[in-house]
This record gives sequence, structure tokens and C-alpha cells, in this order.
Amino acid sequence: MFSIAKSSRVATSLSGALWLAGTQLFAAPKPAPVEPLTFEKDIRPILKANCFHCHGEGEKLKGGLDVRLKHLIAKGGEHGAAITPGSPEKSRLFALVRDGEMPKSEKKLSPSQVETIRQWIAGGAKVARTEPAQPGAADEFTPEERGHWAFQPVKRPVVPSFQFSVFSFQSGSERSGPDLKTEHWPLNTSAAPHPIDAFIGQKLAAAKLTFSPPADRATLIRRASLDLLGLPPAPEEVDAFVKDPAPDAYEKLLDRLLASPHYGERWGRHWLDVAGYADSDGYTDTDTERKWAWQYRDYVIRSHNADKPFNEFIVEQLAGDELVKPPYKNIAPADVDKLAATGFLRMAPDGTASGSVEQKVARNAVVADTIKVVSSSLLGLTVGCAQCHNHKHDPIPQADYYRMRAVFEPGFDLRTWRTPNARLVSLMSDEARAQAAEVEKEAKVIDDARIKQQEEFINAVLEKELLKRPEELRAPLREAYKTAVAKRTPAQVKLLKEHPTVMQLSPGSLYLYEQKKADELKKLTDEATKIREKKPAEKFIPVFTEVAIKDAKTELAPTFLFHRGDPDQPKQQLKPGDLTILASLRSVEVPEKNAALPTSGRRLAYARALTDGQHPLTTRVLVNRIWMNHFGRGIVASPADFGTLGQRPTHPELLDWLASEFVAQGWSLKKMHKLIMTSAAYRQSSKVESRESKAEGRPTSKPALDPRPSTLDSDNKLLWHFPLRRLDAEQLRDSVLAVSGKLNPKAGGAPVPIMNDESGQVVVGINTDDTAGRPSGKFVSLNGEEFRRSLYVQMRRSKPLGFMEAFDAPRMEPNCELRNASTVAPQSLMLMNGEFTLAQAKYFAERVVKEAGDSTDESKVARAWQLAFSRRPTSEEMTGALAFLTKQRAHFTANVPKEAKVAKGKEPPPANADEHALTGLCQALLTANRFLYVE
Repeated sequence: MFSIAKSSRVATSLSGALWLAGTQLFAAPKPAPVEPLTFEKDIRPILKANCFHCHGEGEKLKGGLDVRLKHLIAKGGEHGAAITPGSPEKSRLFALVRDGEMPKSEKKLSPSQVETIRQWIAGGAKVARTEPAQPGAADEFTPEERGHWAFQPVKRPVVPSFQFSVFSFQSGSERSGPDLKTEHWPLNTSAAPHPIDAFIGQKLAAAKLTFSPPADRATLIRRASLDLLGLPPAPEEVDAFVKDPAPDAYEKLLDRLLASPHYGERWGRHWLDVAGYADSDGYTDTDTERKWAWQYRDYVIRSHNADKPFNEFIVEQLAGDELVKPPYKNIAPADVDKLAATGFLRMAPDGTASGSVEQKVARNAVVADTIKVVSSSLLGLTVGCAQCHNHKHDPIPQADYYRMRAVFEPGFDLRTWRTPNARLVSLMSDEARAQAAEVEKEAKVIDDARIKQQEEFINAVLEKELLKRPEELRAPLREAYKTAVAKRTPAQVKLLKEHPTVMQLSPGSLYLYEQKKADELKKLTDEATKIREKKPAEKFIPVFTEVAIKDAKTELAPTFLFHRGDPDQPKQQLKPGDLTILASLRSVEVPEKNAALPTSGRRLAYARALTDGQHPLTTRVLVNRIWMNHFGRGIVASPADFGTLGQRPTHPELLDWLASEFVAQGWSLKKMHKLIMTSAAYRQSSKVESRESKAEGRPTSKPALDPRPSTLDSDNKLLWHFPLRRLDAEQLRDSVLAVSGKLNPKAGGAPVPIMNDESGQVVVGINTDDTAGRPSGKFVSLNGEEFRRSLYVQMRRSKPLGFMEAFDAPRMEPNCELRNASTVAPQSLMLMNGEFTLAQAKYFAERVVKEAGDSTDESKVARAWQLAFSRRPTSEEMTGALAFLTKQRAHFTANVPKEAKVAKGKEPPPANADEHALTGLCQALLTANRFLYVE
């Protein structure tokens, strides 16, 4: 097990001109000889993806041709041999794909695929091994499929042995030993490098590259703070860190950040992406609100802050209910967490509560989306592609999809389906319920008194109204009024319509007749309401549970393979299990029933299998996501697709070392953070231009080492510099709030509501439209709730917050496997003209005035720079900012903006030229790349 304490001796310096340069200890490998194309390795994957469904796996072979084996292709079908080895032009198969006649679907083979087939035929249509006479079963796999890297056991590799030296980029001279005065890289040749740096350094050296110089302390604390908390550091925190002479200053910084409650908010958000968290059901246009989904969100945050071992975190989400004994009443706090965790399986879109959907289709969609969430987040595979047929690219038979579905089937059970509201569990204890009953009893006394008085008032008013009518009409009118509406005769209805002041008399209209009497009743209503406010609030959690098994005769919901994915065409029944491609490594069977549990126990068994530390996918997928969220790109760039179409790992040995280390460290996410963030790879500079300009001036003693790096690794896959990344949607909005001084740190609870503003954009606010959807013009204050972290803003599937949508906030369809990072015009418009940005820029300016220390422009500029960029301005920046303020002040003095009426709830514009100028500067800082990007 690698010790963080030991690593501090290797990597603790945080800035300066010196850095670590790796020297290769081995000869450059010779180019591998070009291997001949074979059917199994090069042709079968193309045919499997495009042709098997008609020519091999269907119920009937089209044209009598089976393309699953080379000798069957050579044999051909109704039109004779499909290939003539050595002669592509004489091969019918090649002609058909070349001319686009096959496949019949709109998607044709790419030119490169066609060329591969041509070359294979021209080379003699070779095979890698002797073929069987007939294709095996659908769940039999080729050696090439079994040999795919992601399906191999996780083996802890030996950390590469390297010799490192210290290189001065400023002087261009190489030095050894810790003989430099300050801010040096304290390394001696006998010390072992940080394991991560050893793996990455090995790849860099092989490519004749080196790490970049270290980031300076101000850059590093901003990077670490945004990374772990999603918030920029306060200026005072930056100053304290920059001036801290302690050799372990950086490790202390990481410990402080990891202990912050904001840590769980930031890293919980990462998990909520893959879990598909949303505050609405989706599926239909109604997009019904999920009132209690936030309970799962808060569970995720609590778990991250507590550094709950990730294996426990997974088990609770997949089977927390199977760890709690039903019935779920008077639930202990620890058990509440376990039940809330199963909200993970309730995050998929669910339109089954709507009467307008086809229930069988909608229910099946919920199950399918849940399987997609589970498989993409924990297996890193597109298992859902096998719902209708065998996976076209990966070794996942259709039966495997339904074996996985059988794990969860007892909790869904399409036969006795439970809509979202039917899956809520009350958290109210018997004691609290009894207390609520007592309060209700007290309030009912007031209600009874009000109802009695109300009846007396109505009768009194009725008699007054009747006295205004002719005597012969009084009795018929009284009788008609007191007759139930549904039982009134046509004559009574006609009579009442002729006397509207009698017909319209009701408790709701009493104030029109006797205001004092109506006020007395309202007083009693308010009194009862105030009493009811003493009731303990009843809260609920959305859970995934199975109907308890009463006895051995209770039949569990069966799982059938659906022909072409159609629930109306069930075929053979299947038992629960893991992917059969893993059967050569481990047991893939999941017990159908655990006799010791009142539930099936399937999910619990499956969860424990995934987290036994030996599963080849789970730990790789998890550490890859951790790495991705630190560096912006995973070691495997396709985090939810470790299959054949996904990206191969750039550093496979490092991936496996991290996976094994994660388990060895007790599945601790916080330990993994510290391990990654203490590496030189993480702490190096993100600057590329200065790196390359200095590389050109190096001495020629090592001419082959580290030329302009971008020419060798333009995508920075080898991590020769820290990746420059734009803040994501939540980081950006939260950072703006933090810098403006408006951030509300309140944690947890119901989400902050959203609404459409007058322009139709989704903003934070309480919707006050009338029942017809028309604006009422009313404004309801949120009392600072509007400034809470973005994580706590309601996340409706159909209504993403406008500001965050522009900056690529995730859309849960059903989850978000990898966020997009676009650069589009609406982003600039949001920063230039958006109400949120304009208001926050004004708040930012007001904060600067308060904290600048004096009234000089220099002090204001310096404070603004510290707040926005975590550093002080250079002399050139100061000069430019002062000139900007002078110019803006003169402009607004000469062009006084016209006073405009400010709508209620909107922030008024700056009051004078000074405020306008400073607000303009603050807005410019909030839109600057230095603010928008993590360096």
C-alpha cells in the first residue's frame, strides 16, 4: 500500500522554476511488424455490428447466407460463394458493401471498413485458428472477445523504476540534489517517485516528453479548491497558503478542503450525474415534480462528506432496503440512510403515474432506463444495447441483458406495478404520529366551533335576504337553497337563478353580505391553522423495495427474454446473473432467493459481487471517473463505455494500480483524492506557450528530449501539462455567487424552486402564474434561498435553469455519463446581458467597496482581482483596470442612464457613475477567461 506520508518527501514543493524530468531507462521499442488481417480480429467485428442480425442471429438466414464464420461465407448462400480468397473483385460480399447495397439499412459501412474487407480478401481471407463446423451458442465468445482488456482481472502492477533529475527551465541547466535555497523540488536520487508520476513519467519518457514546471501556489490553491469544493478560495486563504513555510503546507490544505462540508456537495454532484438525479419524473410533457427526490441527493452528500467506503455506498444504493428489516416504521437514522440510498434505483424517468401513457411500454421503459443507469455507472458498458438483440460490438448476448434485469425484477414487478408516489416511505414515527393526532384533535375543536358559527351566520344572512322577497316566495326559496345541489328540481334551479343573491350565498361569499361575520370566521380559521403548525412535519423518502415474501409459496416476478425487446413477445424465462463474458474469471450466477431474507436478496448478492474487490469492471470504472473529474479526461476517455467501441486506456498499468490501491485503501474516496492531488502530474502548470518557448532555448546536451510538446501530444493524453478546463455549470454559478458575497451556504433540504420569467427563460423563483398559466404580476421573496448552491436548485428534466443550460448543465436522459464542454454564443450573451450576471456584478462591486480598505481605485482593483482570480493584479493589469474605470466613469457622467421602473424582485441598476464604472469592471472580471477556467 502506498503511503501518502512517504509521498510528501517526494512531492511537496508547490512553485518555482524547477521540475522533474524523466529519463528513459530502456531502449525505444522497435516498431511491431504488420500482422496479416484475420477474420476473427478484423472482419468479424464489422460483420457482427452490421450483418449478424440478418445473416446469422435472426430466426431465418436471409439469402441463406451465414457470415458468422469464414468458411460459411466462402460456402455462401442462395447466390453462391460470397468471397473468393485472393480476389476481392470476384467476391460478391465485397461488391455489395463497396456499392452500398449491403447492409440494407441506412447505415452503410465506412470507407475504411470496406477497405479492410478488401485487403482481407486480397490477403487470402485468413483466419486466426481452425474454425468449428457450425457457430456456437449466442453466448459463446471468441478468444478475441475474451481477451478484451476490460474483461481481464485487475492485477496490481509493479511501480516502474525510474531515475529522475531536477531540471531548471529558467537557466536551462540540469542540477542534482536539494542544494537550491527555496522553492525547489526536494528530491534525491535514492527516493522513490510518487507512483502516479512513475507510471506517467514512463510514458512521457518513451515519448521524449517531460512534466511541465510546477504551478505557483496561488494557482494551486485555486485549482484544488475548485476541484474539491467547487468554490474559489477566499483571498485570506490564498495569502495564508502562499506564505505558509511548512513543508507539509499543501497536504494540510488538502486535509482542510476534504474536511469541508462543501466537499460532499461538489463530489456528490459528480455521482448525481451518473445516477441520473432529477427533481421530476420526466417521460411525459407534464414532467411531474418529484417532491422528495432531494432525500437521495442529501444521502449522497452525507456519504461523501463522511467518506463512506465506496463499496458500502454502492451496496446501499443497490440493496439498502434488503439491509433493513420491514415493515419500514419507526426507522432508525442509519436505516433511513440505507433506504434513502435506494433512491438510486428510482432516478430513471417514470411516466407511469400518468393516465395518458401506454402502461406496459412506460413500465418497461423505467426498467430499461434503470438498467442503463446501473450498467453505465458501475460496469462502464452499454448493456442496454442488448435489450433487443445481441450487442453488436461487445460480447453481451441479449440473454445477459435479461439476466441483469432479473436481478431487479422483483423490485419492479410489472404485474403489480407501483407508481412513484406508491413507493414513498413515511419517516414519521409512531410517537410523532400520536403527537400530530393530539394537535389535530385540538384544532378540530376550533373547526367544529367555526362550522357551527358559520352555519348560524349563513342562516341569519339567508333570512335577511328572504325578507327582501315577497312572502309567498320565501318558503320555496328557503327550501330550494337548502336542497343539495344535485337534488334540486328544475323549478328550484329556475327560482334560485331569478334570485342570485340567495343562490350565491356561501361561506366563501359571506364577506359580501356581512364582513364582520366573515372576519370572525377567518379568525377561527387562522387559529386552527396556527394550532396545526405545531404538528410534526411528515417527511417521506422515495425507495426501491420488493413486496415482502410471506412464505415459500410466494412467487417472485419472473423475467423473460423479450423478442426484439417487445414486452408483448416474451420468450424463455431467465435467471439473474452477471455478464457471462466474465464466467471464466468468476462466478456470474446470482442466487434467485436468499432464504434468510424477507426479500429475494438478489440485489444484495449482486451488489456484494460487484464490490468484492475482484470484479474486473467496477473498480476500474470508479477510479477512472475519479481521475476524470480531477483531470477533465479519464484514463479511459469513454467513462461509460469500456467496450470495443470505447477508448482504450492511455495508461492501463496506472488504471489497474489505482483500482487495486482504491481497494487496499478501504475504498476511501478522500484517500484517493489525496493520492492523486499530491502527484507531480496534478500539481504541474497548465501553461503551454511558456513551456514550449523555454524548451526551444534548452542546451543541446539532450537534443532528443522534450521538443515542442504539442507537436508530439497535441491532446495532452500523456499529461505533460495540467489540462486547462472551463468551470462547469455549477462551478461557474457558485463561483459567481461566492465572489459577489451572496452565496448562501445552507445545506440540504427541499430544492429551491424555478419558474419561467417574462421572456420564457427558466430562472430561480416561485411561480405565481394563475391556473390558466397567465402571469399574475405577483412576486414572492425567497429570502436568500435564490443564492444557494446550484446543487440545491430544482432540477426539472424539461426545465433546466437557463444560465446553467448555456454552460452545459447535464440533461438526465436517463443519466449523464460524460458532460459536454461547448463554446457557443449563448454563453457570452448570458455573461454580457443575463440578469443573473448583471445583478451579481453589482453585488460584487458593492463587496469590493466594503472590503477595499480605502476609497482609491487602486485598492478597489486590487481587491477585485483577489476575489475573482485569487491573486493580485500585475502592474500592467492595474494600469489597464484604472484606465477602464476612468473611461467608464467619464462615459456614465456624460451619459446618465434614464431612470427606468424596476420590477419587484429585480435588482436596480447602479445609482451613479462611480458604481456603474466599478460594476462594469467587476462584470468584465466575471467574464474573463482567468475566472472561467481552472488553470
